[in-house]
Amino acid sequence: MVCVPALNSPMKPLHPQIAELKSSPIRDVANAGLGREDVLAFWFGESDEVTPPAVREAAIASLERGETFYAHNLGLPELREAIAQYTTGLHERARQDHLGPERIAVTSGGVSALMLAMQAILGAGDECLVVTPIWPNLMAQPQILGAHLRTFSLQPVQGLWQLNLPALLEQITPQTRMVVLNSPNNPSGWTLSRLEQEAILDRCRQTGTWILADEVYERLYYGDAPCAPSFLDIATPDDALLVAHSFSKSFLMTGWRLGWLVVPPALTDTLGKLIEFNTSCAPVFVQRAALAALAQAASITPPLVAHLKTCRDVLVQCLQQIPGVQVAPAPAGMYVFFRLDGMNDGVEVAKRLVHEAGLGLAPGEAFGRTSAGWLRWCFASRDLERLRLGVQRLQAWMKQA
Repeated sequence: MVCVPALNSPMKPLHPQIAELKSSPIRDVANAGLGREDVLAFWFGESDEVTPPAVREAAIASLERGETFYAHNLGLPELREAIAQYTTGLHERARQDHLGPERIAVTSGGVSALMLAMQAILGAGDECLVVTPIWPNLMAQPQILGAHLRTFSLQPVQGLWQLNLPALLEQITPQTRMVVLNSPNNPSGWTLSRLEQEAILDRCRQTGTWILADEVYERLYYGDAPCAPSFLDIATPDDALLVAHSFSKSFLMTGWRLGWLVVPPALTDTLGKLIEFNTSCAPVFVQRAALAALAQAASITPPLVAHLKTCRDVLVQCLQQIPGVQVAPAPAGMYVFFRLDGMNDGVEVAKRLVHEAGLGLAPGEAFGRTSAGWLRWCFASRDLERLRLGVQRLQAWMKQA
C-alpha cells in the first residue's frame, strides 16, 4: 500500500544553509534591465564576440557523426591529452614534472570544476578561507557544502587591490582545510606574484591546507608573458593543490560550459566518481569543439588578449577623465573595477544606472562586503565605440545624480 501525504501536510523545511543562500546582486541588477534594447549591458563576464568558426564547425561535425552518447567521466582521452600538452606548453615546472592526462579532469564548465574540487575536500564544519573580493559562486559553494566560510579581503590602494601577504599567512592555520584564491581576479584584476604564490604554498604545506586556485583568467594577462603566474609553475605533483580552468574566457566559449581541473594524481579517480554523481560527463560534441579550440589556440587567444588590452586602455582612459571616478588599469582580466566618490551603495547605484542611464554594470557587493560601493564593468566588447558611449552615459548621469 502506498501512503500518500495529505494535501495539507506541512512541507519539511529546506536545509538551513540552502535556505539562507542569497541571490546574486549581479542577477538582481541584470533582471531590472534584461529585455530592454536601450540598455548597454556590461554586467556579465563574457565577451560579445561569438565562438570562432573552426570551433563551432568541430561541434557541428561531431553532431553530424552522431556523437550524442555518454563519454568517459573524466573526459575524452584525446582532450585530456591535449589539455595536458597545452598546460605544459605554458608552465615550465609542469613540463619538467611531465604533467600528463592522468592529472586532468574535464568538467561541465569552470563553475562545475570549482564545485567538484570543493566536494572532494570540504565537509560540513570544515574551515574554508576565501580571499575577497571574488566571484560570488566561490563564497556560496562552501556554504552549500556546510563548510565554515571565512573571508580575507584585499585592500584598495589608489584604485588597485593589493594583498597584505603577512596578514593572510597568519590566517592560514592547521584548522584551515582549504584556501581559495582567484588570480587573476574577478572582479579586480589583482594578480598574485610568483613570490606571493611561493609564500602561500609554503605556508599551506606547513599547515596541511589545500589550495584551490581559480586560474580561469590566466591567459587574459597584460604583462610580458603569455600567461599570469600560476601555482603550476612552482608546485610538485603531490602538493595539496587543485587548479581550475575554463574554455569560456580565453576561447570565447562561455555558453559551451566546459572546463577542467589539474589535480594530484592520487585524486583523479575520486574526481571521476564525483563527476559521475554530479553531471555524468561533458557532451562529446562540446569536447570536440574544445579540441579544435586548443588546436587553434595560437590564432584565437593572443589576438583576443591584444584586443582586450585595447578595450581596457580605452575604458580606463575615458573613465579617468571624469571627475569623481576612482579607477586604475588592472594587470589582467576583463574588468574595470572602480568607484564613484560619495556613492557607497553599489547595488543602488547600479540599479539607478540601469533605469536612469541605460547602463548595465555589476555592483561590488556581489563580490564581498569590503567591495561595497564599487562597480564592475566588463570591457570585453567588439566595438570600442560601445565602451565610449557607456562612459558618456555614466558621465551624463553623474552630472544629474
